[in-house]
Amino acid sequence: MGIPDYQLLCAQLRSLAEEEPDWLPVLANASALVMDALDDLNWAGFYLVDQKDPAGRSLVLGPFQGKVACVRIAFGRGVCGTAAALDKTQLVPNVHEFAGHIACDSASQSEIVVPLHTPGTVIGVLDIDSPLLARFSEADKEGLEAFVRTIEEVADFSSRRG
Repeated sequence: MGIPDYQLLCAQLRSLAEEEPDWLPVLANASALVMDALDDLNWAGFYLVDQKDPAGRSLVLGPFQGKVACVRIAFGRGVCGTAAALDKTQLVPNVHEFAGHIACDSASQSEIVVPLHTPGTVIGVLDIDSPLLARFSEADKEGLEAFVRTIEEVADFSSRRG
């Protein structure tokens, strides 16, 4: 299992966003790029801050690749909710050792979740699951954080505001 070329992944996403920068196709293509470029995944996608939640403290399922998924996750709950609440990437080698892990797919063994922002605000997370223990490395963390920064630069989230 080699480290993906994250610079190439970012370049591919930039190219796709030139055609259509709206957040929905950008996130759909981003999840497809991740699923294709990284080995040993069983889920890759996004949870977005639910705009219908007056407190803005829950995530709702967004574009993804993989099996059916949990639809709603509260901030602070599970790996995704923790990443959103703390605004910090969560690299979890063994999800069964993560207090409060939400098992949407019992095959998942490890997970990485990276917060997604518009200026100054968490608007969602990139969530990636693997059926292998300790699938994600520090190099994956750095590469995926760069990938999410690329999404933040190229995606137009204006239709999700206000």
